[in-house]
Formats: sequence, structure tokens, C-alpha cells
Amino acid sequence: MLDINKIRADFPILSRKVNGKPLVYFDNGATSQKPQVVIDAIAKYYQEINANIHRGVHTLSQLATDAYEASRAKIQHHINAKFPYEVIFTSGTTHSINAVANGFASILKPGDEVLVSALEHHSNIVPWQMLCEKTGATLKVIPMNLEGELIISEYDKLLSDKTKIVTVNHISNALGTLNPIKYIIDAAHKFGAAVLIDGAQAVPHLKPDVQALDCDFYVFSGHKICGPTGTGILYGKEEWLRKLPPYQGGGEMIATVSFEKTTYADLPHKFEAGTPNIAGGIVLGTAVDYLNEIGFENIEAYEKELLAYGTKKLLEIEGVKIFGTSKEKTSVISFNVDGIHPYDIGTIIDNKGIAVRTGHHCAQPIMDFFQIPGTIRASFAFYNTKEEIDLMVDAVKKAKIMLT
Repeated sequence: MLDINKIRADFPILSRKVNGKPLVYFDNGATSQKPQVVIDAIAKYYQEINANIHRGVHTLSQLATDAYEASRAKIQHHINAKFPYEVIFTSGTTHSINAVANGFASILKPGDEVLVSALEHHSNIVPWQMLCEKTGATLKVIPMNLEGELIISEYDKLLSDKTKIVTVNHISNALGTLNPIKYIIDAAHKFGAAVLIDGAQAVPHLKPDVQALDCDFYVFSGHKICGPTGTGILYGKEEWLRKLPPYQGGGEMIATVSFEKTTYADLPHKFEAGTPNIAGGIVLGTAVDYLNEIGFENIEAYEKELLAYGTKKLLEIEGVKIFGTSKEKTSVISFNVDGIHPYDIGTIIDNKGIAVRTGHHCAQPIMDFFQIPGTIRASFAFYNTKEEIDLMVDAVKKAKIMLT
């Protein structure tokens, strides 16, 4: 059992008021709030260590390097990567996906196929479109049904020897659908295709095991798991990371440089050009420690309670329709009120201190599928409460009266 009051006390922002009302923060799908231990760790780095890494023999540089590499090792163990050098620090999920897509430009040829799903965030669509335009490969889409689930029988039909990479999210940011990624990975591997899993929306709710999943790449952002913005992870199997060319050139990613030829550094530095977000990388490890202390089994169980409670309470409002009704989903409720634009609801309930996301959530193809302009998305975290859900439901009811 989680001590919610104790957990909430760890997050300074949860005690503030917005528009004169206590903050109810239900926009965790966009970014999570930060506990005091993370905030303090950022300040401590700049107050006590601040130095560049990997390049200096002086004490501060060595301290910074040790802390940065210790964080890499924490993340390696957290996701159960085989080696620490399979963990690449990036600026976020988008950076990670683009690094892989850029690398595949040296592999794909006309006639090859890339499979994405209908549930993807734009960051897992656009880089692959750009890749296909560059290489002449073809982009194929795994379709979805009205419950917001992928149609796996259609996925099976799409797979062929032409399939070179399959890229899907672990959990949909717009609908909360938990995808059957183990099946997707195993099926793709039968045809020799690589698989990239976008874990941005999954890692706040569960602990991925990349070796058990057997994915070739797994990517996520630090800011969604209580870490700083501008941080992210690209996990890649060693054989793939050695095969792909580096995404950026510059300092740190080189072994030797002359005007005639440059040779690249070994992993992980081959993909980490330039001075990174050192403080962010170190403190991402702090955030992972914090979440593991709470325990992902506890987080998952409690968030399921919030999801069930929020779903029940919202459906008691006449005219509410929930989009994304998969049996396997996480604590995200995307909904609309009949005849009212989601933006109008979001604006009114913000006046009552309630933060939700409205729009297409960078998943416009999903909204086009449902033929709607967008949704109101309430995304819950382990520091939210049923009492906060009651406040949101009451606010939606009042907004509905005002707008009809």
C-alpha cells in the first residue's frame, strides 16, 4: 500500500494553488512532476561538482564522470540491459527515435518496408516517413479498432521478408492502450526485422525488461519519470549499435580525427557527440532510484485503482464518451462531452485549478480515425488521489452546464 500523503509531500508543486484553487495535476502523460530529491540533486550537481565529463584529469571532472556513468549503470539495471554501453543518453524519446531512423538510412533500399502502428505519437511517425522518403522504402501502418487496440491479425498479414523494422509504442499516449509488444517483437523477428519500442508512456507505470522482451531498441524520456526535461534513453542491442552509423558528429564520439579520415569511438560514446546534459543524466538516475523505492508493483496497482475509479465517475456524466476502451490499458482517460469542444472544457476546468491536456496529443491519425478534433485527456500518476478525480468530475459537470 502506498502512503499517498507522504508521497505527495515529496512534490513541492502539489501544494501550490492555480487560479486560487488547489492544483489538481492530471497532465502526467505530457510530463510528470518532480520530487524534492530530484530538485535537490540538480542543485547539488551545480553547487558541488559542475565540470565536463570524460575529458578532464582534474578532480571535479572525475567526480562528474563517475556520477554520470553511475547513472548509466542504474538505468542499465533498471531496464535489465545486458551491458552498460547499450544505454545511450539522449535529449529524449524524439532524439532517440531519430538516431535509429537516421542509422537505418544506411541499411534500407527501395522496396524495403517499415511498419508503424496507427496508435503512434508523431515522434514515432515523422522520422520514419522522412527515412522512407530518403531511401525509397515504404511505410506500412498496423491498423486499430474502435476500442483503440491494434488489429494483430492485420499485423501478421503485413509482415514479410520486406519488413526491415517494426516500430510501435508500448503504451499509447492518447488512449492509454497497452500494446502486446512481446508478440509484436517475436513475430517481427521471425522475418528478420528489427523492432523499436517507444516506451515514453510506459516507463512511468511499469518496469521494462529489455532482455525478456528481446526488443532491438527501447526508447524513453526522463521527464515523464520524475526526471529533468532534456533527458532520454536509447537502449539498443550491442550488435545493432555497432552496425548503425552515428547520428551526430563532433567531440566525444571520435577515436581519431584527421582531415583525411575520422574513426569513431566505441560504444556508448559513438552516439553521444558533444557535451551532454550532464546534470540531467546524473539526476535521471536519482529519479529512477526514487521510483524504485516506491516500487513499480505498488505504482501499477494504485494507478489501476485510479483508472477504474475515474472511468466509472466520468461515465456517470450524461454525454461523456471515452476513447480507448482496451481491456489492457494504463491510467489515461481520453474523453469528450457530446456537443462540446474539448478545448472549451479544458479552459473552464483550468479556472478551477485542474490541469488536463486537450487536443490531438501529437497523435492526429488517432483523432482522424475517430473523426473528432481531439479529446480531453486526464492522465493519472501515483501521487494523484480519488478526491482529485472527484474535483475534476464535478468541474466537468459544471462546465457542461455552462456550455450547453
